[in-house]
Amino acid sequence: MRISGILSGFFNVPVLYLLWVSKHGVESMLLSGPPEVTGAQGASVTIHCRYHQMFRNHTKYWCKGRAYYQCTILVKTPRNRPSIRNSIADDKDAGVFAVTMTSLRDSDDDKYWCVIAKRGKNVFTGVRLRISHTASHTVTTAILPATSSLPAMAEGETSWWASLRWILFVLMLGCLAATHVIVWRIKTSRQILQDRQIQCQNQNIYD
Repeated sequence: MRISGILSGFFNVPVLYLLWVSKHGVESMLLSGPPEVTGAQGASVTIHCRYHQMFRNHTKYWCKGRAYYQCTILVKTPRNRPSIRNSIADDKDAGVFAVTMTSLRDSDDDKYWCVIAKRGKNVFTGVRLRISHTASHTVTTAILPATSSLPAMAEGETSWWASLRWILFVLMLGCLAATHVIVWRIKTSRQILQDRQIQCQNQNIYD
């Protein structure tokens, strides 16, 4: 049992890590935004969320809340919800939607989410907004650096990442099967050895 646990852990940890990395890579290429933004109290801030062109005609929205599944929608496309201090604009050609928050208050200091609505599970990424009392009262624009911008990748590239996840999943199953086979062979060898030892002891008794 101990050997089985050790072998299972040895094979599973790297495979599960690769699955997590591939999943994270796919999601970051579909939608990305600045992880943290600082805005001055009373000023304005604009956050740019980059998305893959496959979502150009999908609804995008900006919501507030520490957890995505419990966040409150503030503005969304294509019909902007009535909001005095928040607005959203979608540049479909550039693959970017921009959210502007004005007259920032202390209560605006929270976690926000860039979200793309789609069938099944929505695509989302978190942005932490911090309100500063010392920053200059100017408009702050938060965008991703050029090196981190979302590549205009083709549909085939996304499919390739999805295929890689399935390949890794199959490899994980193969590792699990190999682990069980190794453990079974070890147990079988031990059992055979024990049976032979018992036979030898019985022969010594009757000799």
